[in-house]
Amino acid sequence: MDLLLSLVYYMVTLQNNKAGEIMKLIATDLDGTLLNERGEVSQENADAIKKAIDKGMKFIVATGRSYTAAIKPLQKVGITCPIICLNGANIYEGEQNLLRSVPMDMALCREILNACPDDDIYIEFFTNNEVYSVSREYFIKVMKNIVKTANPNATDEEVHQAAQLRMQNENITIIESNEEIFSAKDLIIYKILVFSLNKEILSTLYKRFEHNLKLAVTSSGDINLEFNHPDAQKGIALQIYAEKLGISMDEVMALGDNLNDRDMLERAGRSVAMGNAAEEIKQLSKYTTKTNVEHGVAYAIEEMLKEEHL
Repeated sequence: MDLLLSLVYYMVTLQNNKAGEIMKLIATDLDGTLLNERGEVSQENADAIKKAIDKGMKFIVATGRSYTAAIKPLQKVGITCPIICLNGANIYEGEQNLLRSVPMDMALCREILNACPDDDIYIEFFTNNEVYSVSREYFIKVMKNIVKTANPNATDEEVHQAAQLRMQNENITIIESNEEIFSAKDLIIYKILVFSLNKEILSTLYKRFEHNLKLAVTSSGDINLEFNHPDAQKGIALQIYAEKLGISMDEVMALGDNLNDRDMLERAGRSVAMGNAAEEIKQLSKYTTKTNVEHGVAYAIEEMLKEEHL
């Protein structure tokens, strides 16, 4: 497996390396990419990142998570770095130093909410204050279904714990009614995340808003949709941050696994899809590494360092 992947990396490098650019910035998604099945950064991934940093490279995370949920797994392995969060709506540098803020239009947020049916759907609003939701119960049901499908032998207790972990990661505030969001003073919505096990519901929502020029509609899995301002995309935010450092996108290595990573991967000089990535992501990326449970980020970094004799 390792020999085959190394050969593939070598062949692709010969065909696609842009004018022999040396990578100066590494950007990675979190869930399904840097994080394993337990939502943790493996020691192998952490060591490879620190090795690249020691060799003079910059490192940044680009995620759909909120800042508080993104920083937790990084802190556990001693990684301090800038964070592009909420798919590019915010860029944080240092101790919660907000460099970029791209909110959604509130009237459009209400239109999205009104388009969502009352049943078989779970909605989260990511704001400048908290992450808000009305129903915890349906999301627990959705998460239990996902965990049980991926791990048929998991016990009921393990399934319940995995479902609760998602709620804890985002520190979700449960409210009585969504009207509380729209009546709150000075509240800014950065992202709306919709989950449903009913694929028809998601398809209908996607078709309704996919051509709306005031929205970016992506997903981080096959049971959700993510709504952002069109300027709040990982690739746009990553390019803004790279330019701030004086780095061209040809000198950026980006890693991801799903559709909300697409913009970032298309702009990066060295795009890497995870072994567990959606097929569309693999097709548009120049490289494919191992899966997120096989320390794929570490493997991709080590291969890049070898090629650049670092």
